[in-house]
Amino acid sequence: MKARRRSLLPVSTQKRLLEHFVAGMPARSAAEPVGVNCNTATLYYRKLRQIIAEQIAHEAPVSGEIEVDESYFGRHRKGKRGRGAAGKVAIFDLLKRHGRVHAVMIPNAGHQTLMSIIQKKVQTDSIVYSDSWHAYDKLDVPEFHHKRIDQSRHLALGRNHINDIENCWSQAKRHVR
Repeated sequence: MKARRRSLLPVSTQKRLLEHFVAGMPARSAAEPVGVNCNTATLYYRKLRQIIAEQIAHEAPVSGEIEVDESYFGRHRKGKRGRGAAGKVAIFDLLKRHGRVHAVMIPNAGHQTLMSIIQKKVQTDSIVYSDSWHAYDKLDVPEFHHKRIDQSRHLALGRNHINDIENCWSQAKRHVR
């Protein structure tokens, strides 16, 4: 990636935009109180997101208890729900219990796509919790301790659950709404 040039915005303006970014305010809404053009705020937000994405890409793989799940974001539509719904964006999440979340957009929820992400981001000998989606069948290998929960029967059986990641999805969808 090419080197970034220094911003021409005054440091005080950059700090105010950063405060609005951290608070979750959209760029167009932050532009007016800060006193910049909405295109300037949008560009500054985009550059912040690029910096964050680069830092996350260089993080070490996670270990311990990991919950995995996929979800679909998009407007409410008639017809099919969940996997395969038209006009929805698929997102795959890895959540380290009592830790951080790693989310990535995926083209599909097939086992090859999910396994490539899991193998890059999860250390071997970690405990991976998932739902009963058939793409997670490939996790039944010696390098991972795979625990599966059938959510049609039980939402949790002791420590065997994916409630934390489901909560993460609920929060994210509420924030997007």
